[in-house]
Amino acid sequence: MWHFGAFGQRDNGELTKLTFRSRLSLDSGTWLGFASIGVPIRVPQETLGQSVITMNHEDMDWESKGNEGALHAARGRGLVEVLRSLPKKEFNALVTRVDAAVDPAKRIDIPSQVARALLLSADLREPSRMGRPAEELMNRLAEAGGLLEVEAAPPGLEPLVARGLVYVTKEGGGLKLVLPIAFQLQMKSWPGEDRRSVRALLAQANPEVAAAIASHYLGRPVAPPVALALEDAWRILTTPELLGEQLQKLPPLERKLLHAVEEVGGEVDTEELLEMEREPVRLRGASGATPSRRGVGFALERRGFLIPVHPNRHVVPTEVARLVGAERLAEREGLRQRIRDHVRMEDYIPQRARFALDVTPLAMGLAMGVHAGEGEVRPGVGTPRSLISKMATRFGRPNEAIALVASLSRIAGLWDTAATSPDGPPGDLRLAEIGPLLFKTWRRGGAWDESRNDGELLRVHGDARESGAVSVVRSVVVEALQELGDGQWAPWGAIAEYMRADPRTPGLLRLLTRHAQKTGIDITDPVEIGRRMAIETLHVLGLVDLADADEGDGVEGPMLRITPRGRAWLAELPRGANLEAGRFIDNQTLRIGTSARVAEVLALHPLTEVGNVEGELDLIMTPRTLALAIGTGIDPSEIRERLEVISALPDPILRQLNQASTVLGRAEFVPCAGFIWIDDPEVRRMLSTRRSTADLFVNPSPPSGLLVAAGVDLDKLSRRCRTMGVEILNQGAVHYAQSVAPGRRRVSEPPGPDSAASSRLSRSGTRVSPASKRGVAAASRRGGVG
Repeated sequence: MWHFGAFGQRDNGELTKLTFRSRLSLDSGTWLGFASIGVPIRVPQETLGQSVITMNHEDMDWESKGNEGALHAARGRGLVEVLRSLPKKEFNALVTRVDAAVDPAKRIDIPSQVARALLLSADLREPSRMGRPAEELMNRLAEAGGLLEVEAAPPGLEPLVARGLVYVTKEGGGLKLVLPIAFQLQMKSWPGEDRRSVRALLAQANPEVAAAIASHYLGRPVAPPVALALEDAWRILTTPELLGEQLQKLPPLERKLLHAVEEVGGEVDTEELLEMEREPVRLRGASGATPSRRGVGFALERRGFLIPVHPNRHVVPTEVARLVGAERLAEREGLRQRIRDHVRMEDYIPQRARFALDVTPLAMGLAMGVHAGEGEVRPGVGTPRSLISKMATRFGRPNEAIALVASLSRIAGLWDTAATSPDGPPGDLRLAEIGPLLFKTWRRGGAWDESRNDGELLRVHGDARESGAVSVVRSVVVEALQELGDGQWAPWGAIAEYMRADPRTPGLLRLLTRHAQKTGIDITDPVEIGRRMAIETLHVLGLVDLADADEGDGVEGPMLRITPRGRAWLAELPRGANLEAGRFIDNQTLRIGTSARVAEVLALHPLTEVGNVEGELDLIMTPRTLALAIGTGIDPSEIRERLEVISALPDPILRQLNQASTVLGRAEFVPCAGFIWIDDPEVRRMLSTRRSTADLFVNPSPPSGLLVAAGVDLDKLSRRCRTMGVEILNQGAVHYAQSVAPGRRRVSEPPGPDSAASSRLSRSGTRVSPASKRGVAAASRRGGVG
């Protein structure tokens, strides 16, 4: 490294007081200063061996060479690091597009200034301003943790890239989309997101709380914007290994309070929190009691382990509760082990069973109907009940099952326009991944709430959906089924007893009671909610088989067993090994295989009709559907391409396509107003060739008559033809044009000597009014007019 001048190092690892008179080339991974006095810049350690950064103190520019893999490691990197990894040309174009005001004389470097300007974007807080596809893509990116791999540019990507919200890099034959952490922390919650997740809680946290959390993990006070300072906290709270290390370092009092809050459901109000930490001081404000800033609760709050939620709640994030609750498995293992041994010893084998079917065919059938325009579905509004009833009648399923699958499909994005594009989720997903996607959507919460007696939240706007304590009930039910019904039949009575033995169940009843009082619904026992989940929801989703208990078994409720499909979903096994291709099972029925993509299947809705959805998805293609598709403007070659993507076409289908696409002739449409019959060919020739009537008819016209041109009414036709000596008959009678005779013209005559004052006319030929007559007479007495 060649340079001229001196420099000093700060406590935070930056170098300053640099005065260089030549170009500075850096190829090390240390923290270095910018080539200007007091203006620091940092070279991240993770870019070692990936990039060579060249700085010039005269124009304060930088170039990045060989950094093709820089954005690949940006999943856990912040907004400033992503901006620094951009090539010079792309970065300058971004600054121009967003119109960011940069000042090289400031203490912070130019990427940090641009990052602060990007965080002020109104489109970041209201992504709906950029259109529905862009909003959907941002939600999918946030769900994927900020990094998404696609094969081609998905819909909605262009406005996000133009505004500097998403960054794209090529990787192999596809693209990698990066949504920086700071942007994720600025986004509002969307339907289907876990409202207790770290991202959702930090995004809605009070600025003072967010600043305290950021200061704790940075080790120094933070300055706005807080979203940039929260990136380090987000990395730790969302990484299980780093979060586990932080939990191990907790003092005993803080660890005890965190466990106590998690045991009662992970949510308490301020009074309960003060009682748990035995805080004698009660600071009260307008909204009630306020925790002390020196208490144990505040110590957990600044670590992000217990985040306050307006107006008077304190919530343990889902990521923290998952690790804290895992430590209590040994405490409840004794009682549960006895229940498991009892179930295995009985070895229940029912005689009659209702096997669960894969939910994917039904979900795709609903999506194809929606994309075909069979029902109006508006964003932010519940699914119409008329659409639910229509689909239930068509597919022969109960309304509740259709409503459940419809709600989960909408939240998963199968009904959105992005599903028709194979370049991004969910359009690029294979059918084998739809079932796990719907199960994951249900387990995450926010789309279906079994705590309500009606069992659904479809009529509620997406922003009003709240998971509450039901998400904890989902975890308890899934754990009970995995322990008791994995590979064997288990009675519901044993599963209910297993749920009551869970230490979280007593706290769940308290949380459900509070939630019911707030929303105005009936209070439901957690075990009853779990029964609805296991017997109704999970059976529809294809995870649980049901059976009636045999007489004499003396067990409570139906028998349950996790299906092999459900075991694979719960174990998150790879789903790319046993993919099946589509095939034609007869001359008009196409059976869709699990290897087909969602967008490829949805592209068939103009060509086919949905047939069977019980276990397999069958699409029926008839000459009528093909003719309708061709009539709407779809080229026959395109129809063949859409079908060949799913399955090879047999000879009967090829002949059917060729027959449907055969053109026997062409016809030209000509608008006309009517047709007149004329038997005499000479009269027809006269009317169609004379100048006064030729423009009234379409030339050529069919034999025995003339087509009347568009815009010619019957009166006009009758008058013109009558001038040629031809009468027009209408309903057996001669038609006469209805016209008004012109008015009689008045001739001006010189007035006589006796009528000078009574009938004087004006110069224009009109009669003079009486007032004018009096004026003329008076003027004559004075000596004449004029």
